[in-house]
Amino acid sequence: MSRLEESSLYQLTTTRFRLFLREKEAIFWVFVFPILLAVGLGIAFRNRPADVLPVAGTTPQLTQALAAEKGLNVTTMDEAAGTHALAIGVIQLLAIETPQGVAYKYDDTNPDARLARLLADRAVQNAAGRHDAVAAQNELIHETGSRYIDFVVPGLLGMNLMGSAIWGLGFSIVDARQKKLLKRMVASPMQRWQYLASFLLSRLLMLVIEVVIFVGFARIAFGVPLRGSIAELAFLCVLTSLSFSALGLLISSRARTIEAASGLMNLTMLPMWILSGVFFSATRFPSLIQPFVRALPLTAAIDALRGNMLQGLTLPHLVAPVSILLAWLVVPFFIALRIFRWR
Repeated sequence: MSRLEESSLYQLTTTRFRLFLREKEAIFWVFVFPILLAVGLGIAFRNRPADVLPVAGTTPQLTQALAAEKGLNVTTMDEAAGTHALAIGVIQLLAIETPQGVAYKYDDTNPDARLARLLADRAVQNAAGRHDAVAAQNELIHETGSRYIDFVVPGLLGMNLMGSAIWGLGFSIVDARQKKLLKRMVASPMQRWQYLASFLLSRLLMLVIEVVIFVGFARIAFGVPLRGSIAELAFLCVLTSLSFSALGLLISSRARTIEAASGLMNLTMLPMWILSGVFFSATRFPSLIQPFVRALPLTAAIDALRGNMLQGLTLPHLVAPVSILLAWLVVPFFIALRIFRWR
């Protein structure tokens, strides 16, 4: 590579970096927004004592028996009033005394209602003199890594790497195309691949700050574990960012307007926001679409990040997601080189 080529790539990369730093809105969405989202989710889904569930009994005797269970907040209602209270969500369960015993009225699709049924029946059976056949003891643990905030932080990290790469590169390229800047670039002493590669390299410069700030905040504020190798975590972040950067180049390679590019980016990212397990496990989706879900780059990125951060897995144990990310890096980048529109 000649000195001129080296200088061209260096100038293009540093220019992309400076242009990004001038955009205050971009800085907010890349650095501040993920932290605010993590704070909100960490507070909303923080570890806390078990909820006391509201239930009702139709007789004072039944209410007294239910009140012995600490996990229930019991009131007395007749059946009509209790049924109405169930319908509007005031109580989770109505215990009705019948000649045969006790009938429980509740919504079995509601997890809290199912728990209320178990607690209520235990209280009623104990009041009737039932004794446990086997003595049981509780050993409570509160380990980091099993909380919702621990689960969601790698998802938010992967989502942020995807968004900053695709939006940052896509809008910049399409904006330059609209302003006829690409035609001037082609006329300059610059290899075309250098222009596209400069976007990928500029992402690496920003990536260090982006990841360190977010992961550092999650570690300090919430104690999110980092059980794997920091060097391997850095490699996974770089690979994830480059893969989505290549995808961003491909999306913007033909778009002529910001509106067209925005539509293509949303069409690309929206399925991954939903399917890739950012806020809940991707295994919740039917087995029929699991091969498609697993082939998505964001699913692979999040699986790899969670494996490293929460389980302490090494790269040999993450061959499948790493291979998927490599494929999403190589294939879109070379396709973008072939079909890129310079006018």
